[in-house]
Amino acid sequence: MSAAAAAAEAVEVAPKKGKKKLIIIIAAAAVLLGLMGGGTAVYLKKKADAAAAAEAEDEDGDVADSGHKPAAKEKKKGEKLAPPVFVPLDPFVVNLADREADRFAQVGITLEVADAHVGDEIKAYMPAIRNNILLLLAHKTSQELMEPEGKEQLAVEVRREALRPMGFELPDEEEAAAAKKKKKKAKAKAEDAEELPIKSVQFSSFIIQ
Repeated sequence: MSAAAAAAEAVEVAPKKGKKKLIIIIAAAAVLLGLMGGGTAVYLKKKADAAAAAEAEDEDGDVADSGHKPAAKEKKKGEKLAPPVFVPLDPFVVNLADREADRFAQVGITLEVADAHVGDEIKAYMPAIRNNILLLLAHKTSQELMEPEGKEQLAVEVRREALRPMGFELPDEEEAAAAKKKKKKAKAKAEDAEELPIKSVQFSSFIIQ
């Protein structure tokens, strides 16, 4: 083969090898760009998620710092602050059960009731309530009523007698506890007593002569 023919063949082969190498380089670059693009998308997504989480935490912190309470709790608190309802009774004047001398008592009584509706309902039972309380006072002696324990016992008994015409009975355990000054009461019985329409008895005046 002549020198001219060999040179021509080398010229033909060189372009073919260079073109193939260029294709490989372009393909590798495309793959690299694809990988870089995918990594960038993942990074941007993670950054966006982190920003959203931080914003949610800030909102939760603002709600907590504001001291806002759920509506149910606010309503419950409002119920506790509701003013009590009292029903004053006309004063009671009665002869006591003393045998040594004639003694009488003048007692002012106020009933604490569950609500205003109960206060109106009590008026319908007032004659029977007053009768029960008068009979109760007539069986007391001046000595009994002068003692603090006697007044506490009387308050329990007045409540019992005021409830009876309305169809309610005060638990016997509460009366016995007041009489003996016991500090512990059965929880169930105490809860039952609190649910009665007459919650307590208050004395507005107490005169014994």
